[in-house]
Amino acid sequence: MMKFAICNETYQDLPHEKVCEDIAGCGYDGIEIAPYTIDPDPLRITEAQAEAAAKVAQDAGLEVVGLHWLLVRPEGDPLHLTTPDDTVRQRTAEYAQHLARLCAAMGGKVMVWGSPKQRNVEPGESYEDAKKRAVDVLRQICEVAGPLGVTIALEPLPPETETNFMTTAEETVGIIHAVDHPACRLHLDVKAMSSEKKPIPQIIDESRAELVHVHANDPNLRGPGFGEVEFAPIAEALKKAGYSRYVSVEVFDYRPDGHTIAAQSLEYLKRTFTEAGAL
Repeated sequence: MMKFAICNETYQDLPHEKVCEDIAGCGYDGIEIAPYTIDPDPLRITEAQAEAAAKVAQDAGLEVVGLHWLLVRPEGDPLHLTTPDDTVRQRTAEYAQHLARLCAAMGGKVMVWGSPKQRNVEPGESYEDAKKRAVDVLRQICEVAGPLGVTIALEPLPPETETNFMTTAEETVGIIHAVDHPACRLHLDVKAMSSEKKPIPQIIDESRAELVHVHANDPNLRGPGFGEVEFAPIAEALKKAGYSRYVSVEVFDYRPDGHTIAAQSLEYLKRTFTEAGAL
């Protein structure tokens, strides 16, 4: 049975304990955590700190679903997935391996790999060379994450506004197959899927074998139900695909406030998924 979560940065600067209390109070099952909200340089976060953050969530009645916004690092050296700079790629692999350990310490199962600017194919570089480099880095990360029970979930993102690498579900599945590790799977985001030429239900159906996580939002950068995307066909497609994991609310427009976004998004999702017979 599908469950619902929400990303913690929705609440901006509200303390973690208050965030967890409100999310649980709205009726969510889980919380998804952006590492930079714990420390501007997530490399400084210890596993003990990760466990403590998870306990706060658990005490509120929430499960830590996993991590996202992985390469957002306000402090610290730059990170990048496809760069020809060997030092930066190695730093990125080791950094993500650290995040995998933190995710496991929190009891999380999924790390959503978005971070569009930190994966762009750089000017003058070929796509195939960039892909080979990305596959190597991702395999290194999966070799650490997999035994910890953590899955790296690659996220396709729009080509026009966000990135030039992993821009469709089909392309991303191809990279997953190239990585060839059971800990490398697919994440789908409604905002991103809306940029593809294929209908969202078709994308879900074609990607069902690799799908491990879903973000619910709208191309207007707000929550589900706050825009024009109808979620009934999405709920039906997920049900048809046999998807029984988390659907997690992720927004980029934090108006009017975290509580309103959380409460109204969940009300819409629960009503829509129930009407579709997906709950």
